[in-house]
Amino acid sequence: MVAYVIVDTKVNDPEAYEDYKAKARPLVEKYGGIYRARGGAMEVLEDELWTPTRLVLLEFPDMQAARDFLTGDEYAPVKKLRNTYADCTLAIFEGM
Repeated sequence: MVAYVIVDTKVNDPEAYEDYKAKARPLVEKYGGIYRARGGAMEVLEDELWTPTRLVLLEFPDMQAARDFLTGDEYAPVKKLRNTYADCTLAIFEGM
């Protein structure tokens, strides 16, 4: 069953964040991930639990592939960049 990673990102340093994006993409793809949405126009219609800022949606072959990407040694220094230049909320969930 496919898995999705959704990330809500408040970018604090847009210029520096470009370095994160360039380094993250090849790792996402290495683990079988596909970007389904990356930023772009957004319209929030309901926000009782959460008000998103900038959404990224990744699709992976399964939950394990998503976990392996996010917790792997290769991604750790890239994740550090993300955490330096942005504030994020991230979740993994199963799809159909």
